[in-house]
Amino acid sequence: MLRYLTAGESHGPALVVVVEGVPAGLAITVELIGDELSRRRLGFGRGPRMRFERDDVEIMGGIRHGLTLGSPISVVIHNTEWPKWQEEMSPAPGFTEKPLTQPRPGHADLVGMQKYGFDDARNVLERASARETAARVAAGTIAKALLAEIGTTVISHVIRMGEAAVPDGAPRPSAADIERIDDSTVRSFDSDAEAAMVTAIKGAAKAGDSLGGVVEVLGFGVPVGLGSHVHWDRRIDGRIAQALMSIQAMKAVEIGEGSAVAAVRGSDAHDEIMWDETAGYTRGSDRAGGIEGGMTTGSLLVARASMKPLASLNRPVLRTVDVMTKQETVSFKERTDVTAVPAAGVVAETMVALVLADEALRKFGGDSMRELTRNHREFVASL
Repeated sequence: MLRYLTAGESHGPALVVVVEGVPAGLAITVELIGDELSRRRLGFGRGPRMRFERDDVEIMGGIRHGLTLGSPISVVIHNTEWPKWQEEMSPAPGFTEKPLTQPRPGHADLVGMQKYGFDDARNVLERASARETAARVAAGTIAKALLAEIGTTVISHVIRMGEAAVPDGAPRPSAADIERIDDSTVRSFDSDAEAAMVTAIKGAAKAGDSLGGVVEVLGFGVPVGLGSHVHWDRRIDGRIAQALMSIQAMKAVEIGEGSAVAAVRGSDAHDEIMWDETAGYTRGSDRAGGIEGGMTTGSLLVARASMKPLASLNRPVLRTVDVMTKQETVSFKERTDVTAVPAAGVVAETMVALVLADEALRKFGGDSMRELTRNHREFVASL
């Protein structure tokens, strides 16, 4: 079983992730993690914070001479801006002279303050911040490396930015197209849609507003039979949906054709089964998104996640209430991104990869990568 736990605040000294259950002998380096973290920073529409913050990665345990040891892996992502925040975010006893008392609509601020009894929104927003996903991406780097050993690749691309969208039926990228996607200013595979998305972002920026969108995650070479039909919490579509919905600002998840299949008849909703002497069982379509009965079919895995517009705006302002005076006011501004949808795609890859890696370990087992890959080869040969 692959488990991971993140800790740390957005403006704290560091983010930490501990990953447990990784077999011995998997090649992992600081550079590999750093490369994935740099992808998380991509995308037109990000604020100035992305230009001066860096990801300073340190591996604290679980890896020796570039290979995992089978013990828990600890990764620290230092905050290079910590000197500016060490007084405001100090863990030592004290108090702040600048409490944030104007919670933002659409954020965790007010509900978190009510739940935990805080009168300062910073106690909530520091952990609720999407900065936490950097720690998840570090964990996902390990998951992707493990999946690569059994021939599985997970990528993402942006298919909608506000009203600008990739047309229905447009070609999907292949696993080899990830560099082309990352070279896109909005991480879109469709060049016409890319131009429309950039225009939409510029329009929102000019108005001082924000944009949401949709990212699509694709899994290539996913083994047959990950997940299970036997218990509700082992169905892999449910696990993927939960993982994607756990990303900050996500409001909907679809697998395969998603809600579109509710509008068609059964004859147009399913992937017919065929037999090929060389390839074995094949499907004539990928409407199910590579999942049937809570298990992967071996076909292309397709999942989409819809992200709402960010809650911090330049203008127009959002009305709120000061929690101390109870007077109407406007919400404070913590970030100035117009959109973070391109970066959300990289995080979505991470979450899907972590689910697939966990299920691969459950199915193929092994204390070392040698055992896991051998078990995988024997399973494939038995099909």
